[in-house]
Amino acid sequence: MAGAANLSLHAPPTSFLLLGFLGLENAQTWLSMPFCLVYALALLGNATLLWVIWTESSLHQPMHLFLSILALTDMAMPTCILPKMLGIFWANAREVTFAACLVQMFLVHAISAVESGTLTAMAYDRYVAICDPLGYATLLTPKTVVKFGAAIVIRAFVVVLPIPLLLLRLRFCHSRNISHTYCEHMALVKLACGNTTPNNLYGLVAALLVTGGDLTFIFISYGLILRTVFHLPSSEARHKALGTCGAHVGVIFILYTPGLFSFLSHRFGHNIPHSVHIFLANFYLLVPSMLNPMVYGAKTKEIRVRVLMALGLQSRRF
Repeated sequence: MAGAANLSLHAPPTSFLLLGFLGLENAQTWLSMPFCLVYALALLGNATLLWVIWTESSLHQPMHLFLSILALTDMAMPTCILPKMLGIFWANAREVTFAACLVQMFLVHAISAVESGTLTAMAYDRYVAICDPLGYATLLTPKTVVKFGAAIVIRAFVVVLPIPLLLLRLRFCHSRNISHTYCEHMALVKLACGNTTPNNLYGLVAALLVTGGDLTFIFISYGLILRTVFHLPSSEARHKALGTCGAHVGVIFILYTPGLFSFLSHRFGHNIPHSVHIFLANFYLLVPSMLNPMVYGAKTKEIRVRVLMALGLQSRRF
């Protein structure tokens, strides 16, 4: 009997309870409305972006192929989170099985890593296009883009897989209640008893490897781009070169700024209300998925014209 009791202490729980926005339970029906709008716009905007790139042969270029990968991740991310969140808001369906929780957590972190890697590949694309335009067609062939895409996905899988595996070694003896709207790594670690140092350290190392490494590469790429642009002979050429980077820079700020703020507030903002932490985490994951296709639609002439044509608002003239 003692052996069975000891075994049960080490066995993972069968399920957890997602509590949603603590302290705002009475407002969750109203909160669901903007989240539904974000989800609908994210799916519509990114599906439109994929359709335009697929049907317009002039957009079958490396930058737009990377943009297709970004659009797919921007459809996958809210789909991983929002259905369960809306179930909490509308039907009080808070319970999630341990296995489903680990799968959701893996997908959320893996998709984030794929999105970050895609933005890094797009920064390399802009670097080659501006700093080595004569070698662009040789360096960035469709086969190279496929290799980049495969490497980005493999990296995400390899880096993120240890996170759920490390959770399997823990005992969850404090509570089954996750103070969040989805299964998030640190929220689960806080429920564990025993030594959670490996989980904390690996979570930090993974964030530094992926986000830190990607941001470093992006900053170096744009430093070299700016150096090249400022040596161009005319202001018109400089303006045109920078214009090709506008949408990408906008998306970088949209993704990384709230993500960095959420990361720092989660670890150092101990006086910030918990509901604010949860809101920031959801904002970081959901809102960029809605805004990214809008930014590229506004900044990329070919995409903008193709959408206006589909709506009957413009004739085919690029």
